[in-house]
Amino acid sequence: MSANLLYYGDNLDILRRAVSSETVDLIYLDPPFNSNHEYNLLFKEQDGKRAEAQEQVFGDTWWWDERSALTYEELIENGPLKLGQAMKAFRTFLGESDMMAYLAMMAPRLLELREVLKPTGSIYLHCDTTASHYLKILMDAVFGPQMFRNEIIWKRTNVHNDSKTWSHVTDSLLFYTKTGSFTWNAPYVDHDPKYVEDKYRFKDKNGRRYQLDNMTSPKPRPRMMYEWKGHSSPQNGWRYSRETMERLDREGRIWYPDSKMKRPRLKRYLDEMSGTLLTNVWTDIPPLNSRAAERLGYPTQKPEALLERIIEASSNPGDTVLDPFCGCGTTVAAAEKLRRRWIGIDITIEAINIIRARLEKPTTLLDYEVHGVPTSMAEARALARQDRHQFQWWALDLVGVRDQQKKGADRGIDGRLFFHDEPGKGKTKQIIFSVKSGHVSVRDVRELSDVVRREEAQIGVLITLEPPTKPMRSEAVSAGLYKSPWGYQYPRIQVLTIEDLLNDQRVQYPNRLGGTTKRKPQRKSKIGAAPELLDLGLELDPDTILAEREAAASAKKILRSVPSTRGTSRSRGTSNADVPSIRPPKR
Repeated sequence: MSANLLYYGDNLDILRRAVSSETVDLIYLDPPFNSNHEYNLLFKEQDGKRAEAQEQVFGDTWWWDERSALTYEELIENGPLKLGQAMKAFRTFLGESDMMAYLAMMAPRLLELREVLKPTGSIYLHCDTTASHYLKILMDAVFGPQMFRNEIIWKRTNVHNDSKTWSHVTDSLLFYTKTGSFTWNAPYVDHDPKYVEDKYRFKDKNGRRYQLDNMTSPKPRPRMMYEWKGHSSPQNGWRYSRETMERLDREGRIWYPDSKMKRPRLKRYLDEMSGTLLTNVWTDIPPLNSRAAERLGYPTQKPEALLERIIEASSNPGDTVLDPFCGCGTTVAAAEKLRRRWIGIDITIEAINIIRARLEKPTTLLDYEVHGVPTSMAEARALARQDRHQFQWWALDLVGVRDQQKKGADRGIDGRLFFHDEPGKGKTKQIIFSVKSGHVSVRDVRELSDVVRREEAQIGVLITLEPPTKPMRSEAVSAGLYKSPWGYQYPRIQVLTIEDLLNDQRVQYPNRLGGTTKRKPQRKSKIGAAPELLDLGLELDPDTILAEREAAASAKKILRSVPSTRGTSRSRGTSNADVPSIRPPKR
């Protein structure tokens, strides 16, 4: 099986240029639908000016603007006829609202998803009542109403005590196929205990539960009319031939009554039954609770059991599963577990990092590639121009920082890294990180120094896209050194450029045993740079520790020689900064 693929970027662009037609067996998508925000805001008309409150609510999600209008026009002009008709009807009813913008965003993506789906493929669209009724019509327009198979209702939570109406506790999964011939493995669940007690009342000498079933034919069968061990033939004959009856008798599968006037019956054992065929109402998969082992803190994370059920029902081992809004990677993790090939796409570096960390298992060598994450200065600059916040996430990932600030007031802190260099005392120490993607000056160094003092941190690191000036480096040196209890010294303020990090220069700081850290060997993939995951564990290099201890008498030598922890390798980059995000859909 070829390598699995993880993409950073706009899924519309990636679907068009990187995923071949009719190569995917199963698609699951859980697109953002703002179900946690005030419902009515999605339907307000837009006149080009947005209230500040709305701007904060929707951030960079969607709203009706020139781009939405352009997408709508291209769908009408170049899209399939039925889709164009549906979009015009939506526009008439919804006007230039945020919901209309959302549907304009989804329509071309659904077209591309249909394009990459195999003729035997299936698609599950996860949504809630905010937009499910509109998405159903949109899916009908793209896949055809005859390709609709089910609306699955999943009970995702319990009753909300503060609900002002009927408590909203369910999501919907719209299940469509590309053609009438599709992969389907009927899913079964265990029988309800009450049903078992009622229907499987008998037990054999080994404790196996069974029920008694009729052995008479439901319709006349002259060839099946014969006497069996003193029991006369039923009016329509027996259900089984004499040869089959003899085999069942040898196997002890026939129950005999205490009177020849009564009919023998067949023993049907509970442990040989498939269970109950699953319906389209799922109440047996609970949401993730705060203590769930798989919980990552991602706001829309779904339980793996939900995706495992979908993947097992609509694909086979070795098939390809695609999630174009893969978020924290639940689909990817479930597909990997069930031995499917997978493709994951997300538009945030944060999600890519979470997925990479989630997939890392010490005993497993995963075969997958990461695309779209910068590996050169040109790609780094393109990412900074495109989205400075995503650039920040990527830059901090280069040094192994997972505790990163979200958008908003950061008080001069973009990320933190924690370490321990006093064994047995349990004292946690920290490094403060600040990332600058634009012009930098000595003021940035001074501000970082102030933050380090305010936070009582041991070390501060300034990561810059542009080269630091000489005054910046002088200011960093003037901040002095952090002296570890082990006798090692490290610059209290460090300035690293993106180019430094791409060339494997690392932050200088001690680990919990006083040594330095060593990055694990990179796993090589077929395309070169491997998608090695974050290694935040501390794997000691004895040779490095010995060399540092011998050099401890000279602070200057240590400052020049001590490496630190950048525990992540880079993956192949494919910048799409100059690729238009909107183009006519495939016909």
